[in-house]
Amino acid sequence: MKISCTQENLSQGLNAVGHIASKNLNLPILSNILFKVENKNLTLMATNLEIGITTNIRGKIEGDGDFTVDAKLLANYISFLPKERIDLETDGDNIKVECQNQKTKIKTQLAADFPLIPKLNKDNPCTVEAKLLKQAILEVVFACSASESRPELSGVLMEFAGNNIILAATDSYRLAESRVSLIENKVGERKIIIPSKTMQEVSRVLSSFKDEESIDGVDTIEIYIGESQIMFSYNNIDIVSRLIEGQYPDYKQIIPANFTGKTKINIAELSKNIKASSLFAKNGIYDIKLDFSVPEYLTVTSSSVQAGENVSQVKAEISGEKTNIILNYKYLLDGLQTMNSEDVEIEIIDSNNPFLIRPANRDDYFYIIMPIRQ
Repeated sequence: MKISCTQENLSQGLNAVGHIASKNLNLPILSNILFKVENKNLTLMATNLEIGITTNIRGKIEGDGDFTVDAKLLANYISFLPKERIDLETDGDNIKVECQNQKTKIKTQLAADFPLIPKLNKDNPCTVEAKLLKQAILEVVFACSASESRPELSGVLMEFAGNNIILAATDSYRLAESRVSLIENKVGERKIIIPSKTMQEVSRVLSSFKDEESIDGVDTIEIYIGESQIMFSYNNIDIVSRLIEGQYPDYKQIIPANFTGKTKINIAELSKNIKASSLFAKNGIYDIKLDFSVPEYLTVTSSSVQAGENVSQVKAEISGEKTNIILNYKYLLDGLQTMNSEDVEIEIIDSNNPFLIRPANRDDYFYIIMPIRQ
């Protein structure tokens, strides 16, 4: 079996699938990438048993066959080669790699030991603009629970509703929801829970292509749903993942219906002052106080016995009830860092009720944080 392709194509394919290949003491072959050549098509595959990624590589192919090779070793080696043609040829239990004046042999393992990656029929897709889905994932995935005690909260709720996808995530202390318009919906009305690691992997793949490198101008992603699995298909890359079983909580019940105060403030300035104030927050509590008493500026304060105290003021437009809120600064920064906007709006009720933040002039995303009760 012989394969000839460009260094750029091979390197991009290895990076696309090899990210999830990792060491596993019980199943060492999971650290490998599977090369499969069939009918003059080269497919690369990797899996961690929860997520499987496949991609096809363009090139000149001779013969059929398959083998697996250490993902990290091959990807690192290929990255050092010049951007020229690379020739790969199987040689017993080795793969020979040649590029200009470089000749290398790398040990391979039998493909028969590699786990099967489930296949979903590419029927009835849901199609969405890739950059919009990537932004929506970034806006919610950080709010997933890191604990497995409630598996449904460790994933992202994806709701197909008419011409929209609604993504939501919560860990019981904060909640994020983002809505994306669909190009096409053949899924119908449906709710599923997707592991947060899967969503992070989808975001990574979507981020791995620069705008001008969107292969052949592809700017959409297709979503296919099976009984217990989901597949994201983009740029000749398929990501297959299991779904999380269970009932997602009715989070809409905790969204406040009415707010008594509203603040508009620059995200960069607010983030800078929160980071400065965080240096004086109590370890393990991460508490800072936001004071909305003055119409012209927001006051940020923090103090601890060990570090001292800090008071800073940020220009803002504040209207409504005068109040203050104590909160976990990490939660606030998590939300601010994902917002693709210059200004943020903060809507509040009082010191004991959830408060809402959203990018200014956007109604398709919000982020709610529970305050630390005073």
